[in-house]
Amino acid sequence: MPRTAAPPPVRKSPVPRVADSDRRRTSASVILRSVLEHGPVARSTIARLTGLSPAAVTDHCTRLTALGLIRESAAPRRSNGVGRPHVPVDLDDSRFVVGGMHVAVPYTTVALLDLRGRVVARRELKHHGTEPYEVLARAADGLAALLAEAPDSRPLGVGFAAGGWVDRDSGTVVEHPLLGWREVPVREVVEAHTGLPVHVDGHARALVNAERLFGRARGSRSVLHLFVGNVVDAAFATHDEVHHGPRSQAGVIAHLPVPGGTEPCGCGRVGCLQAELSERTLCRRARDAGVIGGVNPLHVVAAAAAGDRAAVQLLTDRAGAVGRAARLLLDVLNPETVVVTEVGVIHRKDCLDALRAGVGDERATAVMPTSFPDSVLAMAGGSVALDVLYRDPLALSSRAT
Repeated sequence: MPRTAAPPPVRKSPVPRVADSDRRRTSASVILRSVLEHGPVARSTIARLTGLSPAAVTDHCTRLTALGLIRESAAPRRSNGVGRPHVPVDLDDSRFVVGGMHVAVPYTTVALLDLRGRVVARRELKHHGTEPYEVLARAADGLAALLAEAPDSRPLGVGFAAGGWVDRDSGTVVEHPLLGWREVPVREVVEAHTGLPVHVDGHARALVNAERLFGRARGSRSVLHLFVGNVVDAAFATHDEVHHGPRSQAGVIAHLPVPGGTEPCGCGRVGCLQAELSERTLCRRARDAGVIGGVNPLHVVAAAAAGDRAAVQLLTDRAGAVGRAARLLLDVLNPETVVVTEVGVIHRKDCLDALRAGVGDERATAVMPTSFPDSVLAMAGGSVALDVLYRDPLALSSRAT
């Protein structure tokens, strides 16, 4: 008998198939983001904006309504007076909140944010010491106090942000030299205190997500965020994804060299970016110039507002140096939008002008201050949890229902 040829082996496609659960998660995310951006919005408009079928939009809107994330708007819209009225949907910001924690060098900020990223309650807890487990316990207690004052709000989870090296996947502050923290299991500790799901990230990356969801950078194809406080670090997002790198170490720029820098750094070198631009350096120079007597950079801003020329010079010089640092990152990454969080740039137009002058060339107009001048640290913490919600609304919100 003639032998029949064996069928050719089936080759596995190099393109992974998207599981049904992944499709549901992605579609729910796209729809919730559309409602955030355009609501109140008709389901038919969501279908047109997202490319999803009307049936899929209706199904997901039903799920999101059942979870309490969206609701029908009170006023239906008629389509040219023909047929059934379109009932638009909008975010339901009356039920859920997320908690936010941001640990800075002098204090911790705890906050509650609604689904639109609005800060509804906030408290600053000055550090009595920087022992990590004590700081985290006080932050959890502070958050519990805010929730007790808002009994009608149901928490979906907690977002934690800090400077330094923060590993999102393990929920760990790997290293924060200014706090003296090393390998602190933040997620584990805060979950034990609060009983809520906890999400952890670096504050520069958290603020990129805040800008992407709620700020002026919404819709930008690529965003660079430069955070200049006591810690100086950066984050970069492209096509709606923030780059983390192995163990979330991307964005560590503290030891980039500053040409002509004179400040000694803890690493043993002179002129590192963080040593030159940190708020500690600003305040020390302000004390040396007789501008202030303490360590609060806002006092330098207040002195400048009162007409102190030395304070103005210190702030504009620093903003110009931040602009030159931003220019280096622009040359490497070439983002569409650059957001800078820096105390002078937030409060003074002359500092924003100095920043853009430091950037130079035609890209200076792409550089803008943070969208959250009065709540940047609260936003940093809360947006970590809100980013998780908007990426996977079916998972996070279902835990609270």
